[in-house]
Amino acid sequence: MNIDIGTLPTPCYVVDERLLLRNLEILHSVQQRTGCSILLALKGFSMYSVFPLVGKYLKGVTASSLFEAKLGYEEMGKEVHIYAPAYGEEDFDQILNNCDHIIFNSFGQWNKFKAKVINLKTKKISCGIRINPEYSEIETPIYDPCFQFSRLGVTLSNFRPAELEGIEGLHFHTMCEQNSDTLERTIQVVDKKFGSFIKSMKWLNFGGGHHITRADYDIETLVRSIMFFQDKYGVDIYLEPGEAVALNTGFLVAKVLDIVDNGMKIAILDTSAACHMPDVLEMPYRPNIIDAGKPGEYPDTYRLGGPTCLAGDIIGDYSFRQPLKVGDRLVFCDMAHYTMVKNNMFNGVNLPTIALYNAEEGIKIIRQFGYEDFKSRLS
Repeated sequence: MNIDIGTLPTPCYVVDERLLLRNLEILHSVQQRTGCSILLALKGFSMYSVFPLVGKYLKGVTASSLFEAKLGYEEMGKEVHIYAPAYGEEDFDQILNNCDHIIFNSFGQWNKFKAKVINLKTKKISCGIRINPEYSEIETPIYDPCFQFSRLGVTLSNFRPAELEGIEGLHFHTMCEQNSDTLERTIQVVDKKFGSFIKSMKWLNFGGGHHITRADYDIETLVRSIMFFQDKYGVDIYLEPGEAVALNTGFLVAKVLDIVDNGMKIAILDTSAACHMPDVLEMPYRPNIIDAGKPGEYPDTYRLGGPTCLAGDIIGDYSFRQPLKVGDRLVFCDMAHYTMVKNNMFNGVNLPTIALYNAEEGIKIIRQFGYEDFKSRLS
């Protein structure tokens, strides 16, 4: 990252537009080769200041709520798809106004809102049902939508063919940060269980979790999987990655506030795992830091912790070539996705500044937060 981090306020998310463009070009090439449509999943990355760029390469967005749908409609202005486990009556009229495709989690929800969709005079909305093929290779239970008693999607035993009138597509989402070999195995299960229904559909949505822009991702198998359904059933294929759009495009710059010792050296930072990178605790995982190594790899090892009262607000253990000092800046890698969309102000800890870098303009501060942002969320 050839950015002068000393000029940035901390903590600060920095998205490198050059890296984002690289990902978008990869995704666009898949669209060109297959004729599929790729949508940005806003649940993973909703930095709308880059939506004009994203919209040049992708077909639109997919939302998980009314607010995400409105953001995609207002800021990108292309296709807006939505899926949620259930829709409330108080939101549904606005969902109709902002969305082109609505995916229902159950036949009960479809039947509840079917008349509103069909009787809409202002535009045509394509509706789908989320299916649960009861097949997943996700190892982290909290992210597995096919685990026993899952609330997400309709299983084959609960599928109601007699109630498909008006349904134009099926949707499945069974992957998380996985390669295309998983997809290839998954679609065989989907085809075996639901193929007789797919043949009467206009589209099939493969959901998200496809790590398409990862260095070791097998794009040829992805292309083959897309073409399999297109050739067999003549359906349009949608994919809705979130992480793959922003993968390895962002950084989080933080500062050392203090160093203490309690059996090992502990550096307290102005960034928090609990507040600013919650997946570190939820997944859990240990993010990489530029010029840092695993514990013991370099001479000086530290545990890095956040400024909140949570005892477990620990980012991880790292080693450095030189001892850390108060005021030193650390750069965490791959911090664009599932950070800005999930962060919080627990303990009143401020949110990181959001910045964008490109070769023409250099670094540009997009948004800074303050006390009023904290206060306005409370009452």
